[in-house]
Amino acid sequence: MFVVGLTGGIGSGKSALSRHFEALGILVIDADQVAREVVEPGESALSSIVTRFGAEALLENGSLDRRYLREVVFAEPKQRNWLEQLLHPIIRDRIMQKLEQSDSRYTILSSPLLLETDQHLLVNHIIVVDAPEAQQIERTMARDSSSEEQVRAIIAAQMERSERIGKADDLVDNSGSENDLQPLALALHEQFLKQAQQDWEAEH
Repeated sequence: MFVVGLTGGIGSGKSALSRHFEALGILVIDADQVAREVVEPGESALSSIVTRFGAEALLENGSLDRRYLREVVFAEPKQRNWLEQLLHPIIRDRIMQKLEQSDSRYTILSSPLLLETDQHLLVNHIIVVDAPEAQQIERTMARDSSSEEQVRAIIAAQMERSERIGKADDLVDNSGSENDLQPLALALHEQFLKQAQQDWEAEH
């Protein structure tokens, strides 16, 4: 299985690029979506979070109050470390299950924490999507109704932009529109099909 890791800072355009690969028939495993799945009602991780943070961490319907939790953990690094140690291994296991079940010609793992966690060990190739910080802030505020201060705190908690770029096998500039990504995605798609075929032939 040829697996492509797709990452970038918040608001850089990971989801936009992922949509182009999905339109080409490629399975995209979204680590953010997996992270939401593992804290749904009935999951053991949600029980652990409630034990630590109390009922304030829940919405009235019993699901996780993400905004409350985000504010708490970004205000206190110790709490963020605890949450990461709880969730990262569970998320990684769930991602591995999905990769093993994939019958796509190659699979994309889209993850904001691909390089900050050991998720990068699950991939053969790394794409970094990049955009200027001012655009990251503007896009995230519009998408999440977050304050500029919150978005800046998230950017500060993520890997330095220059370090992330330095780890890229392919760098995608997303300072333009989503339509500008289409030809870039198509070129990468052709490249990955060839690499996946070469890997398959080498193994057989």
